[in-house]
Amino acid sequence: MKLTTFVALTLLAWQCFADAVVNTTQAIESEWASIYYTLPKAKQQAAYEALLNQTAKLSDENPQSSELLFWQAILLASNAELQDGFTALKAIHKARDLLQKSISINPQTANGSAYVTLGTLYYMVPKWPIAFGDDEKAEEMFQSALKINPTGIDTNYFYGDFLLAANSQQEAQQYFEKAIDAPIRKEQAFADNKLKDQVKLALNNTKNRKINGIKSAFLSLFNSASLK
Repeated sequence: MKLTTFVALTLLAWQCFADAVVNTTQAIESEWASIYYTLPKAKQQAAYEALLNQTAKLSDENPQSSELLFWQAILLASNAELQDGFTALKAIHKARDLLQKSISINPQTANGSAYVTLGTLYYMVPKWPIAFGDDEKAEEMFQSALKINPTGIDTNYFYGDFLLAANSQQEAQQYFEKAIDAPIRKEQAFADNKLKDQVKLALNNTKNRKINGIKSAFLSLFNSASLK
């Protein structure tokens, strides 16, 4: 077999594998969005855990898939809001580690959303000694995400939320407006439209000089846990 033929067949096989992973992660994203946005809170935890188990198994079978590691982290972090403080803390640490591993495999993972998620964790969770909260690291992660995807909905919204939490209201408004103008991704239309609803609320709150209350879940969770 000629070398060029071998290379072509190898690339074709890899593309088939890559397409399968893309289809799988899109299905995971769709299921996550359905759980997060439409399922009653009382039923979310069981649904998250079932999807997390499936995703972890797929990740074990495809250890170099940064996207599957990313979605494990998303599911862990989402489910943490429904768990007791100690269990949630363990889950958040694992989510951070998975995101760091995902980025080490491919810094472009999820078009910068791995950096966005990691940055969000760094500013939402409490600081040491309770957890690993670090505003400087959060800023670093968001800046990395913006370099990869400067016009993304999630990139601009979550960075805006970070700025708003730091009382940089005017700057936050600029990023919320960028998020409003961001294009809807066809493969993530449902989640993107839901996120745009959150952006509009955040933008309205910012214009009225109110602090966005959307991000409070992690802080209230860990603060209450630390007082027990």
